[in-house]
Parts: sequence; C-alpha cells; structure tokens
Amino acid sequence: MKKISIFAICLLFSVISSAQTNKLQSKIAYALSMEKPQSHYFDVVMKLKSLDAKMKQQGFVDVKMAVWTPGSYLVREYAKNVESVTASSANGPLSLDKINKNTWRIKVNASTQEVTLKYKVYAYELSVRTSFLDDSHGYLNPASVFMYVNEWKALPSTLEITPYKDWSTISTGMKEISKNTFLADNLDILIDSPIEIGNQKVLNFDLAGVPHKIAMYGEAKYDAEKVTNDIKRVCEAAKSVVTEHPCKDYTFLIHNLAAGGGGLEHLNSTTCQTSRGVYENEKSYKGFLSLIAHEYFHLWNVKRIRPKALGPFDYENENYTHMLWYSEGGTSFYENYILRRAGIFSPEEYIKSYMDDVNTIENQPGNAIQSAAESSWDAWIKYYRPNENSRNSTVSYYDKGAVLGGILNLAILSSTKGEKNLDDLMRYLYQNYYKKLGRGFTDEEFMKATDIVAGKDMSSFFKNYIFGTESIPYNVYLAPVGLKIVDTNADNTNAFLGADLRAGKISSVRRDSPAYNYGLNVNDEILSIDGQKVDDLTKVIASKKIGDVIEVKVKRDGLEKTYSVTLAKNPIKSYKLEPIADQTEQQKALYKKWMFIQ
Repeated sequence: MKKISIFAICLLFSVISSAQTNKLQSKIAYALSMEKPQSHYFDVVMKLKSLDAKMKQQGFVDVKMAVWTPGSYLVREYAKNVESVTASSANGPLSLDKINKNTWRIKVNASTQEVTLKYKVYAYELSVRTSFLDDSHGYLNPASVFMYVNEWKALPSTLEITPYKDWSTISTGMKEISKNTFLADNLDILIDSPIEIGNQKVLNFDLAGVPHKIAMYGEAKYDAEKVTNDIKRVCEAAKSVVTEHPCKDYTFLIHNLAAGGGGLEHLNSTTCQTSRGVYENEKSYKGFLSLIAHEYFHLWNVKRIRPKALGPFDYENENYTHMLWYSEGGTSFYENYILRRAGIFSPEEYIKSYMDDVNTIENQPGNAIQSAAESSWDAWIKYYRPNENSRNSTVSYYDKGAVLGGILNLAILSSTKGEKNLDDLMRYLYQNYYKKLGRGFTDEEFMKATDIVAGKDMSSFFKNYIFGTESIPYNVYLAPVGLKIVDTNADNTNAFLGADLRAGKISSVRRDSPAYNYGLNVNDEILSIDGQKVDDLTKVIASKKIGDVIEVKVKRDGLEKTYSVTLAKNPIKSYKLEPIADQTEQQKALYKKWMFIQ
C-alpha cells in the first residue's frame, strides 16, 4: 500500500463529504406521513428544487403517477387513489390542472425557484402490487404513492418518513442516510423499493458478506431461528446458480395474513405474502420456501438477467416482451430446483412438483391455442384479466415457462453430456449482458446464447415450443436421464361432460367437450339431468357411461331449455415419471447430475 499524506486524506474526506451533501440536497425531496392510519390515507409532500430554465421558459412542470409497477404486468391506474392535490411556491399557491389520467400540470414562471406539491393517497389494498395503511401497519409500493417528473427520472431523491406515533420500525431496501430518511439514486430505485412501516419483527442473517433482513409483519407461530436458517439455505442455493451476489444488502418484507400468497421482486428486496398458519404444516411451509426461492432468484433473473423491454421502464405504458415465459416461468422452474439443491426437496418431491406443472398445462385446452411467447406478450390484457373462457384460449407463462425451463435444462444437460445445464445459460447472460454491456438481451440474443451453451442449434426448440404450440415430446428429453412420462389415466372409462358447476350454475365449459359441443353455456342454471334435480354434478356424471345421452334442462336468461348431450371419454391426463427399463450407466450418472445427488 502506498503512503498517503495527511493533506490527501483531508482532501479525500472533503470530496466524499461534498458528494454526500449534494445527494442530500437533491432536487427532489419527498416527505411521507400517516397521522390517521385508520383512514387509510398517506400524506405526501414532494418538493422540486432549482427548477430548470427550460421549465420556467415553457411555463409549467408536469408531475406524473406511474400506471403500473414492474414485475406485475397490468396497467393498474394508480392515479385513481390520488386526491387533494395542491401546488405552491415561496410566493404562494400555484395554478394546477390535471391534463390526462396520470399527469398534473403546475404553472410556473421565471421567478419560481421551488415547487411544493401536496396530495393524499388512499391505500387500502393489501397486495404485493399496491399500497395499504391501517392502524396496524403501513405498506408502500412506491409506484402507487410517489409522483415523479419525467425529465428528472435520472436524478436522486430523498424520502423522509414520519411513522405513525405508535410505530418504531421502517424496513426497506433503500439506503438510510439519516434517521428515517432514505436516498434513491434515481426514479427506478425509488419505485423498486417497497417500504414496510410499523412494529414488525426483524430477523437477520449474513450471506457471502451481504447482510439480509427479514421483516415479519403479522401475528404467526414460527420458530424464528428455523425460519431464518431455512431462508438462508434457500438463498445460498439460489446464489449457487450464478455464483455472484450482486447486492450490498437484501430485505425480505413478509406479510403473515389470515389468507394470502404471492410475491413481487425488487432490485434488492421482495415482498411476500403468506397465510400465518403456513409454518405449522410441513407441506405448506415448503410451499412458502418455494415462494421465497422464486422471489429471491428474481434478483438475478429479471432484475439483472433480463430482456431489453424490462428496463429502463416506461411507467406510463405497457412494456412488451416475448420473454416472460423465461423471466417469470424460468424463475418458477428454478424455485423448486433451488429447493432440491438446498436439500429441502427430495428428488421425488422435486419431480412431483415439476409434474404438477406438466399436468397443469397439458390439461389446459389453451395450451394448444396460445404459445409461450404470445402468452408473454399478451400478459397485459389476458393473464391478469381471466374470464370464463381463459382456460380454453390461454396458457400461463408461469406454468408453461416452468415446464419449458425444465425441458431446456434437460436439453443442455444431455447435449453437453452433463458438463453444463441451465445454470450455465444464466451465467452467460449475466456476464455478457448485465455485467459487460449493462443492458438486457433481445429474443435473438437469448436464442444465440442458448445455442452457445448447449453446443448445438436450438432453433427448432424455439420455433416449435416457444413461438409455436407443438406438443412437447417429453420422453425425448427425459430419456437421457433414464425416465419416461406415462399417463395413468390412459385406460380410464369414465364418462365426461366438460362443465363445472358452482352454486347450481355452470361456471366453465371446456373447449371441445360434450358440454361445449352440444350447447351448454356458462351461467346456465342446471334444473335437472334426465328429470332428476342435480345436487352433485360430479356424482351424476360418474354414474353414467361413455356414449350415454343425457337430457339437461337449464334456465338461461329466465327461459327454460333442454339439451341432449352425448357423454364422451374423460380426456383429463394424469402424467407421472417412471424409470426406463434397463437404464444404462450413462443414464444413471446423468440422473444424479440432474438431481444434485453426490
């Protein structure tokens, strides 16, 4: 180490201090308070300092509210919860007009140096995508609370939080620069940093020099040491995929609720919701750890390894990509693969979880209609807005992507004779696009990377199964690990109608089923079948044979109609994996690599 003079040291501290001061004096400063949490209103003050000459010359400043939040691909119109918006300067009130659904225009002039914007946000939807406030805690998804100036998206901002008087703890991935005051380097960081405010219990662990916090909101019976250790095991296994941890710190926000589930990823944090009884049942607890694995793995896949469309973001419009089958679905594949390598799932448990996804998509008629790429592209209008026909016309990019991720993993494992797997594709994308180029990849670049890692042309895989809807030849990909897929329902002789009943009315009709082909409709009230009142539709159909003709009397729009329906063979498949007879030593060895068996 070279010797440093006292003068140089003082100069260095002066530079650092100056940089910190500049950040503290950022042009955007937010203040958040919640004096009456029972009212469900957050109070927000936004100060815009040192207005640009261009703003003064044009005579106005536009402030906006995001319409969606990254990771949840639906326009949610957060501005609908904003009210009581006012603007002022040192000289008094400023004229303000709302010019479209999410933009407020503030009139300024040459003498306006600073603008203070005040508004309220109604927050009473407790999901990972929205914000919530009551007398027990406050939770913020920043996209739904904080306005922004489009021209200043790249600038840092500060956020000062005044918790409700009875609350003592703030948990967030944002950097705390002083008591209850936080710094966001830019708008993307602010929006990507959810905040929990209340009296949550905070658990801690360290992983590879990275401090991790687990903020637990809600009463639940759990062993804090066990939960901490198990989550750490999951995180260690997740890190082993890419091998490099990209964060300086990481925060889990866990909501323990009467009923709940789901999560949303962020750059160095996540929000997860679960039922408070989940810790008392082994199966449900492993399901919770699977959720943890999914959201934690997103800090690589999506937040850094990502298609170009997923950052930088346009917060006012849809951000389209064909790649959600991998960004979300591939993460769904990894969530249970991570539990397997962590030793939380046995090989049998992992295989069952994978086959659950296979059975889900293979029993969904929409799987033959909508491709994985199309499902990704249309997430904005279809996935979050299902209707009674969705099963017939769509497939989930989560479920289909999880299956395709598993197939791609097997394909790479086989083509490289066990030398590589899907982890190597993740590492290639991480190193070449996130670290070297600092950007996301295109569809073409992703496919080329797959060719490189697999050591072969994979174009038919993408043409047939990603952009196409051809049936996946599972046994072609499973044979190298000594397994085959079998349908245990293949020989069933059960009659099938193809309609689901809820409260006496048809709730769904399966494409190409007898109910579909002979004219039964969703919302039809079934009055009788063969003259008998129907209490249990499943039981009635189970008493029939394939080919039987039943008379179904329904009430539709207040009128009675009768339909003659010929029952068919039950098409529902029940796939499971079985060992191939006379497995070779090569197949056995590859199976062990696939299942992380030493």
